[in-house]
Amino acid sequence: MMLKANVEKVRLDKYLVDALAESAEYSRSYIQTLIKDGNVIVNGNVETKQNFNLIGDVEIEINIPEVKASTINPEKIDLDIVYEDNDILVVNKPNNMVVHPGAGNTEGTMVNALLGRDAEFLSTIGGIERPGIVHRIDKQTTGLLIVAKNDKSHQVLTEMLKNHEIYKEYVALVWGEIKEDKGIIDAPIGRHQNDRKKMMVTSKNSKYAVTNFDVIKRLDKTTLVKCAIETGRTHQIRVHFNFIKHPIVNDPAYGKLAEKQTDFGQMLHAYKLEFLHPITKEMVKLKAELPKEFTDKILQEGGVENDWKTI
Repeated sequence: MMLKANVEKVRLDKYLVDALAESAEYSRSYIQTLIKDGNVIVNGNVETKQNFNLIGDVEIEINIPEVKASTINPEKIDLDIVYEDNDILVVNKPNNMVVHPGAGNTEGTMVNALLGRDAEFLSTIGGIERPGIVHRIDKQTTGLLIVAKNDKSHQVLTEMLKNHEIYKEYVALVWGEIKEDKGIIDAPIGRHQNDRKKMMVTSKNSKYAVTNFDVIKRLDKTTLVKCAIETGRTHQIRVHFNFIKHPIVNDPAYGKLAEKQTDFGQMLHAYKLEFLHPITKEMVKLKAELPKEFTDKILQEGGVENDWKTI
């Protein structure tokens, strides 16, 4: 692909994003990757810096590499589809399902299951290992997950997530009695200094993170809360509640050390999503009921069914 133009001072990546804005195939992140990998030639020279400034007459050649075939095996796995149209679908992710393949998890993932439905309907922006995946939730966190069925919807959803335009609400069962009816946990999160698989509240190499919560019901030894996150840091809700000394029940990484763990994992559920549809711009409001293991634990803690039915 060849582009010729006379431009005022502008960044290379911004120019290409604007020049290719009408195409659903090229997201900002994809263009930045093309530049970094040496696939963009400016006036005869390979340019690998995305912030390279274009000035005056420019001739830009863009080499689009061939798409590699995916090595992920499609699998026939039943999924709980909460919403679906031509552009997106929303899945109620079950417990103990990894979202996309990685080291030690090459089968039984959400991506395997999505490919088993129809590989043709998934976006390609996330790469061959993550088709359709716009965001993720932890293996043992259950609940709502948005999947993009084409690159245009993926591109818009990514920007919406970046701009905090998708409302995500979680329900969690945490240890101890939270005395406040509501609160805000404003604490930066970064990689754990002693365990690289974990995160922690720290001022070193960390990112801004905010979790809002409301108490739903105080139970015998636990508190049922709903949380709305302003940021989407790795393990954010789990780390934040551990930080305020109310770790999530049954959390294998951040829970009470004396707690006897079960295979279900942390009692954390992505309960609600509200967002403008990326293509139609109509409001989408969705809920996913709590898993039985979660509701059983609430009942064991002295709760009743109405405690979560009224959320």
